[in-house]
This record gives sequence, structure tokens and C-alpha cells, in this order.
Amino acid sequence: MKRIIAIVAGGDSSEFEVSLRSAEGIYGFLDKDKYEVFIVEFRGADWRVNYQGELLSVDKNDFSFLYQGRKIKFDYAYITIHGTPGEDGKVQGYFDMLKIPYSTCGVLQAAMTFDKFVCSQYLKSFGFTFAESILVREGDKITARDIEEKIGFPCFIKPNYSGSSFGVTRVDSSSQVDAAIEKAKKEGGSVLIESFIDGTEVTCGCYKVRGEITPLPITEVVTMNDFFDYDAKYNGEVEEITPARISNELTERVQKITTAIYNILGCSGIIRADYIITKENVITLLEVNTTPGMTKTSFIPQQVAAAGIQMKDLLTAIIEEQFQ
Repeated sequence: MKRIIAIVAGGDSSEFEVSLRSAEGIYGFLDKDKYEVFIVEFRGADWRVNYQGELLSVDKNDFSFLYQGRKIKFDYAYITIHGTPGEDGKVQGYFDMLKIPYSTCGVLQAAMTFDKFVCSQYLKSFGFTFAESILVREGDKITARDIEEKIGFPCFIKPNYSGSSFGVTRVDSSSQVDAAIEKAKKEGGSVLIESFIDGTEVTCGCYKVRGEITPLPITEVVTMNDFFDYDAKYNGEVEEITPARISNELTERVQKITTAIYNILGCSGIIRADYIITKENVITLLEVNTTPGMTKTSFIPQQVAAAGIQMKDLLTAIIEEQFQ
């Protein structure tokens, strides 16, 4: 009998549509001979399965739905919500209570990596390098002069919790600060102000199956814009080069750092870590993404292909890992 897989997508952030794209990508990758697969769309408390053109409500008591008298209960959840509640640990807690296995790391790791500032402060204690940063919580007062003295210009002002570059502004002068902070606040939560680091942007995926952590080939990100913004990510205004045009030594260092992060955080499934490599070959960690994009053109599928692996086989291995 086939396992019944829910691809959990949607969510309550600006990344809703991006998440649905990832869900379609995962649906295309999964082995339909082995699994019965459904996309479950979350929006607030409204959870629905689009099954043969019908929108069917999900019973949250046991994560199931009814179709023509048949109760379909999910065996496994592949979480691809970018943002809350799938990237911050909330959905993981729900599945833990129902004892339903899922594709990502657990509650603690998800909550920690979702909070960029907390994650950076934690990983700094292990010797990883980050940009200088300031966290601005609701009610905190900060001026352009404070930023200039502590961080300097240019800098980046971004939501502490958001992804896909929503709410992110490159700030080159004090006159841009107030508008950038307000833009970041619209995504909800606290605001992160980070120093600008000049260098080569790269990203490295990593996964774990059968107890072995494996880093993927590295992708170099060359954007035509001021930074790797939404248009660069999703509207083709970028060149993505896999494997990255960096030395073998740097490649090995980035992969070792990514593997170490995976191990220290206690991650599961597939993650992606983003970096800037300076001209002095300093590898600065930007962030850790525990639910990376999974469209057919996203970084992870590119890197998996470059490693000579089939996405279908990798996702099967990750799912079956939970049933050993």
C-alpha cells in the first residue's frame, strides 16, 4: 500500500505564492508509483486539499480529509511553507503531537533559524562569521546616526523573520533609513540592520540520510540588481552558476561549514546556507534556510542535479528515513 504524503504549503506570510510554487515542484519530483501525494494549502485556520478540482477541508484532529466517504489520513508531511507557520516551528509542533513524521528539522531548530538574529548569535559562539548587526524590536528607538556609527553605510535593513527578500532594502544613506525600517516592519516582527559585505554570494545545500550528512555542490549567485532581491530570485534577474566559480579549497571550506552547521543545529531533511565570500576569502554566513525553495529551477534542484542525483531518489530517501 502506498504511503499518503501531504505537501504542506501556503502559510501566513508574503511568501504564500512562493510556497505554492515549491509545492508544485515537490509534487513533480515525488515518486507517484510509491506515494499517493496531495498538496495541502494552509492559510490561517483554513487548511484545504485541492483534490480533483474540489477543495476539501482538513480535519485538524488527525490531519485527514474526507472524499466521497473515504477518510484519507496522511502518513507524512513534506513541509514547504516559507515563513510562518511552517518555517518557525509551529507546524512541526502540531505534527509532533499527532506523531506524524515530517521533512524538516524540529520545533527548536526551526524557531531558532527563523529568527535570523538569534541564529547568528548562537552560531557565533561556535566561531562562524556574520555581518555586524543591530536588532530593532517593537518600541525600540534607533536613529540614522546610530546606524552610521555602529554599522555604517551601505547596510541592509530587513525583517528579522521574513524570507524571499520581502521587505529588504539596501540603504546607502541616512535619508533612506526611516522608509526602509517601515518597509521591513510591514512584514511583521522585529527589524534587523546588517552591515554590507562586498564579495561573492554563494549558497550550499545539505541533507542527511542514513545518518550521513552530505553537502551539495555550491551555487554562485550573480545578480544584476543591488542585491539578491525578489526579482532576482523569481523573475530571472540573476545568473546562477553551479558549481560556483571558486577554488577547490574554498568549495571544501564552504561545504565543511555547511555540514558543521547542519550538525550543530541538529537539522533534518534538506537545508540551504547562504554566504558572502570576501576578497580576503573570509566566509560570512548570511542565513540558514530549513525549508528552501523547491521549484524546478530553485537552488536545491540545481545542486542535486550537479551532484548527479535524481530529485525523486533524494526525496524518497528523505521520506523513508522517518520510517526506518
